[in-house]
Amino acid sequence: MSCAQRGAATVELALGIPLLVSLTIGLVWLVSIGIGELRMVDAAREAARAGARGDPPAEAVAQGLQVAPGATVTVEGSGAQVVARASDTVSPPGGLLGFLPGVRLHAEAVTTVETGGGW
Repeated sequence: MSCAQRGAATVELALGIPLLVSLTIGLVWLVSIGIGELRMVDAAREAARAGARGDPPAEAVAQGLQVAPGATVTVEGSGAQVVARASDTVSPPGGLLGFLPGVRLHAEAVTTVETGGGW
């Protein structure tokens, strides 16, 4: 292998590594967004279930916050239905993507009030 070929391989490697690192960080962020969305769905569902059982609104919100700490969880009851909403923001990982805005995640769960439950 000549010196020129070794130099070309080094340059290709030097250009390829940042690309692979950027791709990996982007994929980690996408996975974080997916996990965050699942947490929002679970938090809304748990809060709605607690409200349907007849738990006070503060306890229903607390149930949702146990699943998604730091999120915003609200519970509303209207007649025979309980509506719970959860939202949060997922920021990009690390300092490399810090210039990008966070992704806002939302979830809503609606359930009917159980017999003997409700507010």
